[in-house]
Amino acid sequence: MTNPAPPLPAANPAAREPAAMSVRAAAVWAMAGQYGSFAIQFVTSVIISRYFLAPAEVGLFSIALAAAMLVAVLQDFGLSRYISGLPDLTPEEVNRCSSVAFIFSLLVTAIIAALAYPLAAFYRMEALAPLLLIIAGSYLFLPLSVVPLALMARRMRFGGHFAVTVGGASVHAAVALTLAWMGFSSFALAWAVLATGFARGVIAQVLQPAKTFPLRLDGLRPVLSFGGKASALYLTGALGSRSPDLIVGRLVDLFAVGLFSRATSLAEQFRVLIAGAIGGVFYPAFARIRDSGGPLAPAYLRVVAGYTAIVWPGMAGLALAAWPLVMMLYGPVWIDTAPLLTLIALQAALLMALPLVSELPILLGRMNRLLVLNMVETALSIALLVAGSLWAGAWGAAASRLVYAVCFMAIYLAFMRALVGFSYAQWLAILGKSLIATLAALAPLGATYLFWLGPEAITLPVLLLASCAGGLCWLAALVATRHPALDDMRRMAAPLVRPVLPQLGNWLAMERA
Repeated sequence: MTNPAPPLPAANPAAREPAAMSVRAAAVWAMAGQYGSFAIQFVTSVIISRYFLAPAEVGLFSIALAAAMLVAVLQDFGLSRYISGLPDLTPEEVNRCSSVAFIFSLLVTAIIAALAYPLAAFYRMEALAPLLLIIAGSYLFLPLSVVPLALMARRMRFGGHFAVTVGGASVHAAVALTLAWMGFSSFALAWAVLATGFARGVIAQVLQPAKTFPLRLDGLRPVLSFGGKASALYLTGALGSRSPDLIVGRLVDLFAVGLFSRATSLAEQFRVLIAGAIGGVFYPAFARIRDSGGPLAPAYLRVVAGYTAIVWPGMAGLALAAWPLVMMLYGPVWIDTAPLLTLIALQAALLMALPLVSELPILLGRMNRLLVLNMVETALSIALLVAGSLWAGAWGAAASRLVYAVCFMAIYLAFMRALVGFSYAQWLAILGKSLIATLAALAPLGATYLFWLGPEAITLPVLLLASCAGGLCWLAALVATRHPALDDMRRMAAPLVRPVLPQLGNWLAMERA
């Protein structure tokens, strides 16, 4: 039997602050923020990769960033989840959390700085050390945003998240493009990371001030107990998610790291564009269900339905269109990214069949069991990655991610079912309907490849036409299968449509029998 997570104050739903907006409205704001930041980051990455930086330069920065982020998992120290999960929150508790965030920012910065030169020697890359020192400086500013963002999420004020996310992305783009144009090479991206941390902190503090000084160090036991286990969990997760660039960089070369990193970041950007934004809404929403004593299974299955109905077709489409997209966006020097992107996009789609594997166990006090499973998963992920890299370089590393996704499902499925209480039959029925919708969405592009223009010959207008046709086929399949995500998607679309077409917006918002 696993031990419960550190105790939180007794549940008192009445004491929780009233939400500033509904879950659906919060999700709309969260998606707007992610869409805005995605557009900025995507355009920036295309311009930098096509005109300024070669794969090896991107690879060098990717190694530095991955190494820094392995340490940076300590930065949050579980504070976002801790604050969102508290049934009652006092100003004193906010002060304590802000103090902890400040202390750990100094610790993270010091560790990254201390590792800079040893890592540069390990990889035999002198430029790695100054890159790490610049990135380390960015973590000095993160305490300014960690607690304010958690407070805004707790109160479902995702308009503030929008401002922080889009503002930070805008600063990153401006600094990265300017310095890359000036010939700063990999350092353009490192300085952009530093500027982004500062900008996000300033915006967050303006929108939601959180008192840090004087430091409050009394009553830290619940925070440190929860944060210690959360950080251990995040560290094992970071080893799995951040080690690919480090392993490929050591076992292959910088060119391969650049290709692998570009494929990974493009897949992640598209995943966030499609549905990643609403993930931050779910944790406080499930906390309210927990506090009210309601069943979690129906809500969880709705999350599965929403994710798979949207992410599966999107990521599968990205996998199918990888060759023409890479050629059109980045040019022929990056074309070896295409097969890697196909494999990594399919991995991202598979993982969406079992969402919230970290968030819900933390919320429900099963962190110890989660930590054990996470360590098994991470060890398997690293072993597969090493084997794939030694076997076939960057391609083998990408292929290992697809095998890892299948193992991930095998490790967590029974645990999540026991935790949430959903039915295997209902879960599989949802996945079946999402698979039908995915195949329908891919049909026009697949037919185009088979009977008209192949991946190497397809033009942008034809690709866009096939994508639009795929969207219509996808929507028709959702309606035909009576997909459970359809109603939620309709209601989320209502506030976006209502300002332009009031009658249609009101119709979309209506409850259905």
